[in-house]
Amino acid sequence: MVFIKFVMCTNILAVAVGAPGVFKTDADYNEVSSYDFPFVSREQWSARTAKEKLPLQTPVPYVVIHHSYTPAACYDGIQCRQAMRSMQNFHMDDRDWWDIGYSFAVGSDGAAYEGRGWDVIGAHALHFNNVSIGICLIGDWSDCLPPTNQLKTAQALIAAGVELGYVRADYKLVGHRQVRDTMCPGDTLYEEIQTWEHYSHFPSTVDDLPKTLISSQH
Repeated sequence: MVFIKFVMCTNILAVAVGAPGVFKTDADYNEVSSYDFPFVSREQWSARTAKEKLPLQTPVPYVVIHHSYTPAACYDGIQCRQAMRSMQNFHMDDRDWWDIGYSFAVGSDGAAYEGRGWDVIGAHALHFNNVSIGICLIGDWSDCLPPTNQLKTAQALIAAGVELGYVRADYKLVGHRQVRDTMCPGDTLYEEIQTWEHYSHFPSTVDDLPKTLISSQH
């Protein structure tokens, strides 16, 4: 028996796994001319107004990958919009943050969801927020891999950030656990992003942060 580390949960197998461009004609999403994947604005997922904002100096040298753990993976626009509202409410009401912490989130529906966006400092990686964009793949990816369309949209979103000048062309990609004492973005997703272009093993733990932040200023 060939056992592939199919770490794609059985309920994930039912979703489409095509490239993000497959979704371009879906009227449920607002297409942004610079993007070749479904993009859902704050207005479309009924985001609350941020309490305050601070500008992010761009282009940033780092992209930090997260998973939400909770809420669970979402597979259509209704579920994913609800997940965005749930995360924003938790961040603003329970943690008393100014807004949802992430710059963007990506659902298992293959769409990218606008969080704080490209040019606002996030609250996703303490002591690292002012040098990075934070992208959350909605779901718990400890034991199973996100659907292919979710992974492809996350990668396409990063590429768009480079193209638009918000992310440096020589950016470094890291998992949240590399800059914070956490299990995020889950073991399976963390293993996956290590195969992506621009993945950096440094910083390897939060203890490397002082050296990392100094180097990022040059």
